Amino acid sequence: MTELSIATGEARTRRREVSMADVAAAAGVSGQTVSRVANGRANVDPATRERVVAAMQKLGYRPNSAARALRSGRFRNIGVIMFSLSSYGNTRTLDAVARVADEAGYSLTLITVASATQSDVAGAFVRLSEHAVDGVVILIEKHRLGEAEIELPTGLPVVVVDSRAEYVYPVVDNDQALGARLATEHLLDLGHETVWHISGPLESYAAERRRVAWWETLRGRGAPTPEVLVGDWTADAGHRLGARLATDPVVTAIFAANDQMALGVLRALHEAGRAVPGEISVVGFDDTPEAANFWPPLTTVRQDFERVGASAIRSLLAEIEGEVSAERVVVPTELIVRESSGPRR
Repeated sequence: MTELSIATGEARTRRREVSMADVAAAAGVSGQTVSRVANGRANVDPATRERVVAAMQKLGYRPNSAARALRSGRFRNIGVIMFSLSSYGNTRTLDAVARVADEAGYSLTLITVASATQSDVAGAFVRLSEHAVDGVVILIEKHRLGEAEIELPTGLPVVVVDSRAEYVYPVVDNDQALGARLATEHLLDLGHETVWHISGPLESYAAERRRVAWWETLRGRGAPTPEVLVGDWTADAGHRLGARLATDPVVTAIFAANDQMALGVLRALHEAGRAVPGEISVVGFDDTPEAANFWPPLTTVRQDFERVGASAIRSLLAEIEGEVSAERVVVPTELIVRESSGPRR
């Protein structure tokens, strides 16, 4: 388990604790005025506030968070539990969470867990309680988080991101099923008899929702349903599985569950001498920043990770303020058509 505190404001060190009295003396104001500025009160003259803030910055003063929490009931700190920092979607979502938290005056304490077991998740909550957080955002998509034995501790506001699990907490996610359906329908509409699918890991909720939507779309259109090839989100997996599909002349359309695997597929097809999109069309999922610069530029499904992260932290802040809601927020996905997909020859 890895633990990392993220100060969403400017970090600064100091040799000794600077007191509120030190700031008051430097700014030529009363301690009460410094207290009002430190707690964000509005009843301070702008010029005076500027002078107090300047004194705080010069002296390296930071309000005592524990004392402030006793007065306000808030620690101004949000906990985040994540399964992985290597996932493109997770890092983009975390970036949005940090940005909105900063705008609201909150810091983040981040804990990554090795697996989504009861002990790891419970241990992460224990660590977060030691850091005195006001609420928790969970970014874990593994199936095991949805199992009955996984119980989230009560007493803290919680928002779950990218999970199908039925919790009493708000859940925020991109519309995975819509994206997979759009990708599959796009290829069928181009005249392809069916669509082969390279799925993400079986234990991933996101991969499952894309895989099921792909299958249901083929069935709904009366198209054959090929065997699913299971990857691990990496370009290497896409290359390995793409090489298998490249040897089959019947294959004319491939939907990869993320852009990295689609990249590997494109390489495998090029190596096999299969023209894209002349012989085989390829569609990915995510719309990573590099997707438009693949060769050919990749048709893919765009996920709005920024909106998901922002919605998650705003839902959590609302809960912290007492606006309890267990609603599910589903952010629409969008098909981005580029040159890697074309009509069946």
